[in-house]
Amino acid sequence: MGSAPPASLPYAGPTRLSSGCPAAAGWLGGLALLLPLAMFAALLYGRYPVAWGDLADFMATALGWGDMPAGRYDLVKSLVWEIRLPRVLAAVLIGAALAASGAAYQAVFANPLVSPGILGVLSGASFGAALAMVLATSWTLVQLGAVAGGLAAVAVGIGIARMFGSRAVVMLVLGGIFSGALFSGLLALVKYLADPYQQLPAIVYWLMGSLGQADLADLARYAPFILSGVAGLALLGRALDALAAGDDEAASLGVPVAAVRAAVIVCATVASALTVALAGMIGWIGLLAPHIARLLVGPLNRYLIPASALLGGIFLLAADLLARSLADTELPIGVVTELVGLPVFLLVLRNVRKGWAT
Repeated sequence: MGSAPPASLPYAGPTRLSSGCPAAAGWLGGLALLLPLAMFAALLYGRYPVAWGDLADFMATALGWGDMPAGRYDLVKSLVWEIRLPRVLAAVLIGAALAASGAAYQAVFANPLVSPGILGVLSGASFGAALAMVLATSWTLVQLGAVAGGLAAVAVGIGIARMFGSRAVVMLVLGGIFSGALFSGLLALVKYLADPYQQLPAIVYWLMGSLGQADLADLARYAPFILSGVAGLALLGRALDALAAGDDEAASLGVPVAAVRAAVIVCATVASALTVALAGMIGWIGLLAPHIARLLVGPLNRYLIPASALLGGIFLLAADLLARSLADTELPIGVVTELVGLPVFLLVLRNVRKGWAT
């Protein structure tokens, strides 16, 4: 997902900056309404559905406004509050972070087929987490290892670009390809050296992605950073719209090109690395959600990045619902996003050029 594809779909940046604004705002409002509805549905449905009346009684009882039977109250509390609520919040955060990062990377690298792994951040985060699984037993250290690995991978990619005395986008992409390949090889080495009976199965399962280990404490720890990264990308939308016309034109408009590009990379890297720390590798969302959002709200990044974040949260909520409902045992969510994302991407592929047109 991190390699740079051939430029067969050239970037056609927005030149009519005012076109489609009312429609884009309408779609944004619709997605903003759809997301809480999807969260509510995810709390109710699954392998063991909860009636909306039971949820209402539970909330009333928790607030002291009702008197739900103790046995039923404990059951609903266990299903909704302790099991599903952390998953739902994690799905929204992770989906929004990956989708917003994907949209921002596509804008800053002027290529519609890049994803959050373009600078090797996902490979680096996976290596860091896997190494921590082998060397430590603390889940907190595993999460910190994922963040450190993601940041290290981006540092390597940028360092490779600067070794050749260039800060051009193409050199950043090539540096990211090198970094991704390096950390993928290191990850393979860690898996080879891991205990095949204890450590290797845990590494393999975690790399397939899972929201089952998310809890409210982890969310409280990482949510401020993820939300800050997504908000930063959204605030940089207008600057990215200016960059679409070219670096020289953007600079003539007073846009600090290098600073904007660096800020986008930092925000997207931090947000993407933290998703790996929370749930492992989850693919396709960072590539698929921006394309669907682009078809809805157009190419302007001031609308595209928030729309992508909302769509990413909705898509991952749906994928998680499928992951915990389709079989007797929970499916890895990364597997579900791959299997669902591929046919959906094929359906929208014919409109990719349309979505990137002005």
